[in-house]
Amino acid sequence: MRIRPVGAHALLLDCDDPDQVQAWRAELWRRRDAGELTATEIVPAAATVLLDGVPDPAEAAARIATWTPRPVTTTAAVDPVEVPTVYDGEDLPAVAGHWGVTVPEVVDRLRRTEFRVAFCGFTPGFGYLTGLPAELAVPRLATPRPRVPAGSVALAGPYAGIYPTASPGGWLLVGRTDLVLFDVHADPPARLTPGSPVRLVSREREE
Repeated sequence: MRIRPVGAHALLLDCDDPDQVQAWRAELWRRRDAGELTATEIVPAAATVLLDGVPDPAEAAARIATWTPRPVTTTAAVDPVEVPTVYDGEDLPAVAGHWGVTVPEVVDRLRRTEFRVAFCGFTPGFGYLTGLPAELAVPRLATPRPRVPAGSVALAGPYAGIYPTASPGGWLLVGRTDLVLFDVHADPPARLTPGSPVRLVSREREE
């Protein structure tokens, strides 16, 4: 892990892999809760963790360099967010082709996978979910769709994701949910936050 200053009051941790990102995200949140770190924002991404609102970045960087994050655990300390999912996405056959399995096997794999929100981005409330092995990564569409409906459950690269609102998108659609993922009047507004465990549980299609 490498630490770089970003502006006057921020630090960026460059990590080697997603597991290291999650380990440092959890460690920094724990240290902040314990009063050992001051930062207004701790924001994980695919390969970095940003600390913003750090009063003394040089002193904080020196302290962080002495810490060792705890290993990432797959055992959730909180109940997973269960996302009721109808698996009827139009790209299920394409995913099955990439994986070399049948469509029912794709659905079964997704239904059984214990996902975790690695980071959020793209649009408010959109969580990038990890949990699938690297060999099951799938490519994005060559030409993105101009409009993906809200609640669409999709795959791209090594991630699964759920579109909180309708937007353009190039992810492969595998299903849909009615669960509201972003509400400006809720606290917090986003249903999925970094570190949250997630299950894409099956829901029967309504005729």
